[in-house]
Amino acid sequence: MKGFDPEFQDLDHYIRVITDRIWEGRRLQDIERYYGADCAVETPSSVSIGIEPVIAGTRATLQAFPDRRLLAEDVIVSGDEDGGFLSSHRILSPMIHAGDGVFGPPTGQPVVARTIADCVCIANRIVHEWLVRDQAAIARAIGLHERDLAARLLRAADGRFSKPAMPPAPAPYVSAIATQGPAADFAEEWLQRLRQPQRTVPLATLHPELLAWVPGGEARVGASAMGAFWQGLGTAFPGARLEVEHLAAQSRPGRATAIAMRWRLHGEHAGPGRYGEPTGAPVSLLGISHAEWENGRVVREWVMLDEVATWMQLLSR
Repeated sequence: MKGFDPEFQDLDHYIRVITDRIWEGRRLQDIERYYGADCAVETPSSVSIGIEPVIAGTRATLQAFPDRRLLAEDVIVSGDEDGGFLSSHRILSPMIHAGDGVFGPPTGQPVVARTIADCVCIANRIVHEWLVRDQAAIARAIGLHERDLAARLLRAADGRFSKPAMPPAPAPYVSAIATQGPAADFAEEWLQRLRQPQRTVPLATLHPELLAWVPGGEARVGASAMGAFWQGLGTAFPGARLEVEHLAAQSRPGRATAIAMRWRLHGEHAGPGRYGEPTGAPVSLLGISHAEWENGRVVREWVMLDEVATWMQLLSR
């Protein structure tokens, strides 16, 4: 890989190794080695620029969860060494809530939560990142509803949710948007389900025995159960504008094809659904989805949304 240290075999290897060094090895100083000086990082509730916020965020997470592990479930790679790679890295983190932080005083409760990080990688550095963690799963594990945690965080911010715009990724990187094949078929049905929540959209691409994981650490089994999740989300935000920012499939001989999709929903909480009675609040949701595709069907799916950030927007003054 052009510009990368020769020890790295490919981008999958690069991401797994540097993640292990920074998190499992607690080598936070390696962030300065593997992140660009002007790296922008967006989460559903924040945007930061530069290395120092990345280091500070890592320290804060380890303060609250000192034994946190980052177990790589998958790394879905797109791009190339000339235009820049993107790694969509799905992580499962077991941990104990043993320290102070945004989740309040330590509860001693065990937590398991997923994160997906989309990282633009050029010449041995992460230069742009979108990161979505299932904060609702953490809140529930320590005995809080995600709405109540959101209300607590809002009080600390004077009741207002404010988030700056994410700058564009640095040239020459351009996000991949698949226009045909499994990823395109997956995205088209996904868009239909959200745009037409009151209609019964055929779940043609979902396997009848689909296994899926949605926010709050919830598992869904079967196409109809997953369809109900999307209906609840779409009904809450009728007429929302939907954007697919990244869409790629990675074929793997002898294994399911892996699909990664980063998306945004811009709308108004104007209907009943997953978030209760409508508040009329404007929302902008950042989500990342992974799926595994076999024989023309989705057999496994992961939907990453930070519903603490969603509730912060719904409750914001």
